[in-house]
Amino acid sequence: MSKPNLQLTDSQYLQGLRVGNNEVLTALYKKYYNLVLKLVVNNSGTSEAAKDVYQETIIVLYENVKKPQFELNCQLQTFIYSVAKRLWLKQLKKNGQTFLFREDEEGEIADVSEDVSLHEQKEKDFEKVNQSLAKLGEPCATLIRDFYITKLSMDEIAEKFGYTNADNAKNQKYKCLQRLKKSFFDSPTVEQSEIERK
Repeated sequence: MSKPNLQLTDSQYLQGLRVGNNEVLTALYKKYYNLVLKLVVNNSGTSEAAKDVYQETIIVLYENVKKPQFELNCQLQTFIYSVAKRLWLKQLKKNGQTFLFREDEEGEIADVSEDVSLHEQKEKDFEKVNQSLAKLGEPCATLIRDFYITKLSMDEIAEKFGYTNADNAKNQKYKCLQRLKKSFFDSPTVEQSEIERK
């Protein structure tokens, strides 16, 4: 039976995230939401914007926790606040808003710029992959998704696409991957695509 007010140490929260404990994730989500809500609302944001920032903050934390070399060198609250602040500042700048950032938190602010930058780069790369897959056409787009996302075996892919055997399916996957790589590295960056659309 779940505990409605689960009280854990920072280390226990991180360990719970590592093993995918939903109870710990829920407790973590509830514990620091008001911190981020106050940060965003006090700085030209809404509660809906705060939810988006908080969700992305938890994703950044999760991505870091899954790295074997990750060490939390500050309080978990400080890390979460720092990531949320950086994400919200970026959103304000993107919206072209001028602002005087108001903070209620005192003490050391963690240097999380590299963590957030890596997360942002992953998002850009993921969007580029999706754009490249869309250009790739069939059967390559579905074949690559089936293997890397749906996790079908080469035997299952061979049967699905009507290839003679798994080796033929593997050869087709290789050809599709070569086309995808070419499309990915030849495609413009996300920022360039956005500029061209305007």
